[in-house]
Amino acid sequence: MQKPLLIVVAGRPASGKTSLAHLLAKEIKCPLLSRDEFKEGYLNTARLNDQQLDEDVNRDIYEAFFETIDLLISKNISIIAEAAFQHKLWEPKLTKLLNKSEIRIIVCKVSVELAKERFYKRILDQPERKKFHGEGTNKNLSLLSEDHDTIHLPVPTLEVDTTNNYNPDIEKIIDFIGFKN
Repeated sequence: MQKPLLIVVAGRPASGKTSLAHLLAKEIKCPLLSRDEFKEGYLNTARLNDQQLDEDVNRDIYEAFFETIDLLISKNISIIAEAAFQHKLWEPKLTKLLNKSEIRIIVCKVSVELAKERFYKRILDQPERKKFHGEGTNKNLSLLSEDHDTIHLPVPTLEVDTTNNYNPDIEKIIDFIGFKN
């Protein structure tokens, strides 16, 4: 039996990764696991906001995210996983999945200036994001820096410029994934 695909969609905040991941999930008919959505679910359940979380809870959410990925992969279900995926934090967990799945990494790229512009627009357009993600706090602003070290593994990787739509386009991204219905 063929290994399931684990399609990792990564990039700095406001690079377009969530929008692309949702579009890909719809196009290729695969479930999407979004680390931010795990956090939102936790905060809704606990009736807390981002500023009330301690590092233990963030670690628990991180662990739940990867336990869910591992569960689905172990059941031979191909999935899309979306998060900021900074190399130092995420590499150990993704490396453990190399022998269980065929991993493809898609890195959403935009200039730091455009990411900041999108980030601030998102704060204005979606004020509820502050509750869930601390938007506008120093913690989040540091992720917009030039030195965002996105995940890199010895697997097929595609950079997608999201400045204006997707370059390469969605059909080429799907071809890269190698998953056709």
